Amino acid sequence: MSNSNTAKRKLGGSDLEMTAIGLGCMSFSGVYGASDDDAAVDLIHYAIDSGVDALDSSDMYGWGHNEDLLGRALPGRRDKVTLITKFGQVKNPDGGGNLVDGRPEYVASCCEASLKRLNTDVIDLYFQHRIDPKVPIEETVGAMGRLVEQGKVRAIGICEGKPETIRKAHGAHPLATVQSEYSLLYREQAEEALVAMRELGISYMAYAPLGRGLLTSEFLSLDTMPEDDPHYRHPRYAGENFAHNIELARRVAEIAAEKGCTPAQLCIAWLLAQGDDIVTIPGTKRQERLDENMGALGVSLSADDLARISDTVPAGAAAGTRYPAGGMKGVHI
Repeated sequence: MSNSNTAKRKLGGSDLEMTAIGLGCMSFSGVYGASDDDAAVDLIHYAIDSGVDALDSSDMYGWGHNEDLLGRALPGRRDKVTLITKFGQVKNPDGGGNLVDGRPEYVASCCEASLKRLNTDVIDLYFQHRIDPKVPIEETVGAMGRLVEQGKVRAIGICEGKPETIRKAHGAHPLATVQSEYSLLYREQAEEALVAMRELGISYMAYAPLGRGLLTSEFLSLDTMPEDDPHYRHPRYAGENFAHNIELARRVAEIAAEKGCTPAQLCIAWLLAQGDDIVTIPGTKRQERLDENMGALGVSLSADDLARISDTVPAGAAAGTRYPAGGMKGVHI
């Protein structure tokens, strides 16, 4: 059972398609330490020239900065990429966790602002970044569907929806994809959602496919996390959780060594082999990491390989939630 990683993958019932690995752009806006705008533009150009044909942003990444950056980077290359962005998270005036807004009028205003920042006439794939429990999902998605009818958006999706929410949303307007976390470390809710998505013909766009770095070689030699590391705020990196999870990562690294690839490449290849309806958007600020991630397209895994990898990190094996308590309230709803 080898996977068809190098073929373009269709995004649901839309006319969009992309190579199985896109580029998540969040880290260009200071989320994981300082970022340099000129270097980010250079990396975006390098990624596109290397065959990356999907870029994932959000109006929340740097509160507009990330979209401005893409608007600066894409002239002359816009037609080479599926351009993805999101709306729905709102800055909390109290400085606490983000708020959400799914009102139809807010959807329309966000789209106009994103189009301007992105310096484009159309957004290829537009996501509701977090679901607003105060607004029926059908109303929010209905407003997104009107953007498609107006030609401002080509296809739509939602993030972090549970099966019931996905069904309701898809009934209001067809979803091309659902974007949620999915990796060897985080599988239970992803695989639950996939059952519904496959019944409806919706693709899965996996973010954090490397467990926010835990499944790469970067942390394998550490026994404790440096307190100033920006990953530290994630529960899976904290204290005993980190020690437990890094042991899982070391087991994966052993299999990767046998297969002649890096741990990151093995984990991305494993994920893509779960179905041709899955694409992924690992983020990075570094050319060598981008090259490494794209190298996963050349990793072929047999059915026995896939089973062994799955058994090495069984569903539910990771320690710690994937967000702090406040963030967990906004996922899988």
